[in-house]
Amino acid sequence: MAMLWKFMRVAKYSKTALAPKVKVRGIPTHSRHSSFKSVPSDFAVNTPRSNTVELLGKAYPQDDYSNVTEKILSKVGKNLHNKKHHPLWLIKEQVKDHFYKQYTGRRGTPLFSVYDGLSPVVTVQQNFDSLLIPQNHASRRKEDNYYLNRDHMLRAHTSAHQWDLIHSGLDAFLAVGDVYRRDTIDNTHYPVFHQMEGVRLFSCHELFSNIKDGEGLQLFEQGHRTAHKQECHTMEAVRLVEFNLKQVLTKLMTHIFGDGLQVRWVDCYFPFTHPSFEMEINFQGEWMEVLGCGVMEQQLVNS
Repeated sequence: MAMLWKFMRVAKYSKTALAPKVKVRGIPTHSRHSSFKSVPSDFAVNTPRSNTVELLGKAYPQDDYSNVTEKILSKVGKNLHNKKHHPLWLIKEQVKDHFYKQYTGRRGTPLFSVYDGLSPVVTVQQNFDSLLIPQNHASRRKEDNYYLNRDHMLRAHTSAHQWDLIHSGLDAFLAVGDVYRRDTIDNTHYPVFHQMEGVRLFSCHELFSNIKDGEGLQLFEQGHRTAHKQECHTMEAVRLVEFNLKQVLTKLMTHIFGDGLQVRWVDCYFPFTHPSFEMEINFQGEWMEVLGCGVMEQQLVNS
């Protein structure tokens, strides 16, 4: 059984374009979660005209789906989140430090491993199919994504690496990277931004070991899907995972933004989690969405 969260979706802005939303150790940032709401940008009008797209040392043949532009291609490989002392790097390191100190394994080593060098070029299967996103889902549209061709694209979210990381045997990890959507540029949107997400898988023992009389509790059942749980999960398991998920993320946001944080949770929908939630924090009298999360679809884990 698994939980997933996405946070720190920070767009790449110049100092003049960035409104002072929140401060992390004195650094203005703006965060937004993983929604699929985007519209074509003037930044993405002209498509390269050669028969192939050369990117990160590989050549990708173009076809009728190719729509990535020279301007966007010039952004790939900058890896601002890995440039020491860059604001994105500072936020990433702050989150890493928090997780390394707060969550350790039996030998005192960090429970969560961190992956911040994964290629932004992924397959359509990785970006959509592996996450149970339906073929007719609006998030697949050419108008919303940068396709190298029908089979390859620039990742639209770090979740594109989720299946591969779980398949490699990991049960707790953070993934960080630059992601690409054809957004119209304004003070909160840019075609290139950054995302950080975490995944944690639980065994029955890990989830129930500290629960009084928890020996008889189970992760799975043959039940019915409701607004609060998947058909294969017991209500006891879902409640514990949800509690753990919200507690972890509230601690993280308090670590980043400081004590006295007002937090509220909003039910939402993602194709790859159920139940799903968004966290909002109160900033300057307004509620600002900072992340999306949920209990990972068991079908995704089983696959």
